[in-house]
Amino acid sequence: METPHQTLKNGTVVTEFLLLGLSSNHKTQLLLFGLFLLIYLVALIGNTLILLIISFNKRLHNPMYFFLANLSVVDIGYTTSTVPKMLMNYLSQDKTISLAGCFSQMFFFISFGGIECLLLGVMAYDRYAAICHPLHYSVLMRPKICICLAAAAWILGLANSGVHSGMMSLLSFCWDNVIQHFFCDIPPLFQLSCSDTLANQIAILVTYNLSGGNLIVAFGLIFLSYILIVSSVLKMHTAQGRSKAFSTCVSHLTMVSIFYGTLLYTYICPSSSHSME
Repeated sequence: METPHQTLKNGTVVTEFLLLGLSSNHKTQLLLFGLFLLIYLVALIGNTLILLIISFNKRLHNPMYFFLANLSVVDIGYTTSTVPKMLMNYLSQDKTISLAGCFSQMFFFISFGGIECLLLGVMAYDRYAAICHPLHYSVLMRPKICICLAAAAWILGLANSGVHSGMMSLLSFCWDNVIQHFFCDIPPLFQLSCSDTLANQIAILVTYNLSGGNLIVAFGLIFLSYILIVSSVLKMHTAQGRSKAFSTCVSHLTMVSIFYGTLLYTYICPSSSHSME
């Protein structure tokens, strides 16, 4: 009986992919399974608790915690789109994923990633409004505006992902199905395609770097918001006021640094600078 990889060498069109994951060593796989299961459960339980606390505590029914609740939902979806499949692969000899499953995983991963980028930008604007315009904060961030900002983040994130996933589904894969990765992402699939990927690469350039806004525009909003925040805080006359203002931004800045740092390294750095392995 032919293996999927052998069949592909004979010219059969790809119907499934093989996710190699992070290691082929059985003991290492078990170690990674335990590690990532623990991290996944912490993320799942932590975000669920955040949602419950915000829902039942009326004092937290304000714009900052409204966006934090949205971010928790996104984080649950973001990790769930890839980690459960990775955990299953560590315990199973069958590491395949169907073509439809691969594109579905890609769609949700890109969607939640894009939404998170935009929500972090919106949260930076919320901090700017709270610190730089405290007297007008209730007007600038009234419930209707908060809902519109959150809805815009979700719509733009889903639309951006729909463009990429749709274009990727039009590519042909016909000589190899081995993905040097633990989930279906755009760069490793580009390497396997036997179609011209120029149009897809242009789409990434446009939607991520120029007009789509999911990465650069959101990062620009964060950067501009914090320039204005720092400028406003430096004009404060008391050290206590400056300290209190900066303390409200620490957790958000930490999240931005971790999230955008990994994104920029993975997707903006030239592909020649690091291998998929």
